[in-house]
Amino acid sequence: MTGDQRQNFMYHDVLPFVAMVTMECTNVGLNTLYKAATLRGMSYHVFVVYSYAVAALLLFPAPFFSIRSRVLPPVNISIVSKIGLLGIIGCTSQIMGYTGIIYSSPTLASAISNLVPAFTFILAVLFRMETLSFAEKSCRAKLVGTVVSVTGAFVVTLYKGPKLIWGQTSSRANSPSVLHGGTQSNWALGGLFLTSEYILVPLWYIVQTQIMKEYPAELTVVFFYNFIVSLLAAVVGAFSEPDSSAWRIKPNIALASILCSGVLGSGLNNSVHTWALRIKGPLFVAMFKPLSIAIAVAMGVMFLGDDLYLGSVIGATIISIGFYTVMWGKANEDATKDEVMNSDSSSLPRSPLLQYYKDDENVDVERS
Repeated sequence: MTGDQRQNFMYHDVLPFVAMVTMECTNVGLNTLYKAATLRGMSYHVFVVYSYAVAALLLFPAPFFSIRSRVLPPVNISIVSKIGLLGIIGCTSQIMGYTGIIYSSPTLASAISNLVPAFTFILAVLFRMETLSFAEKSCRAKLVGTVVSVTGAFVVTLYKGPKLIWGQTSSRANSPSVLHGGTQSNWALGGLFLTSEYILVPLWYIVQTQIMKEYPAELTVVFFYNFIVSLLAAVVGAFSEPDSSAWRIKPNIALASILCSGVLGSGLNNSVHTWALRIKGPLFVAMFKPLSIAIAVAMGVMFLGDDLYLGSVIGATIISIGFYTVMWGKANEDATKDEVMNSDSSSLPRSPLLQYYKDDENVDVERS
């Protein structure tokens, strides 16, 4: 492997994997902090408005100082309208998700979120971002790996089995009344809201990938996205939270949750997801959704003293097998594309004019 090939492998394969795993671990911590803040009375409408506003404020210099933005055309109405559509999808999915949890429970939300890779694969095929050819082993690997990973995620969520490691959590935390939100919840309506959310999330991936093809400046796009979501959430929050006292944030865990979520979640997490969508595509990003459940289980056992059950171990193993099957399929697909591109370029005549054009094209790529 030459130096250029090693650098390309690190940038296009190793770095996206490490970045996505890091973001999923970060999201587990952010979710824990958010739950602690809402238990003390913070409204999720207020949380969404402020956290996205913090992210937009943090990324405000991006359109002016981004090196990539300088070599791209100015932001036009078409790009802004697509980012606006992205903001509507993101804001709606947030509202759907939180409303679904109110009517059901986080357990049901976790179970339905496992369908994100399947929904993403279907939408990616419909939008011709992924190929569906059973004659190719890479396509079969992606399809089988997606199904296996989703199955493993459902095992982690819905099956406990015998306890393998005794943690320090109370018995009440594992009781059915806590896990399933009580008898007053409307599970059918909650499931409908949650299913709507996790159909919108893959759609967010698809639209964001299309935007990246037209305007590949991650920080600029994420800034406009966060700004639009904050405005839309403020409009919704003005009707859903008319009490002005709910909008006053004191310097406590609520403020810490908003700042951490704004910087690490809405800001950094969305930027990394957008970059990974441009580099690897929507299916790669979606596959980390069930993997995050295994990460949450592992972090809960190591840092929070949670109990470890046999179902979690079996499910995490199945998730890993499915995940790496998809990654293997993507790697083989990328290798096949590289071989085709190299064979096509090597078959071209080496005239001086063509060589000058290729050198000029390489310079443009490096500048971008």
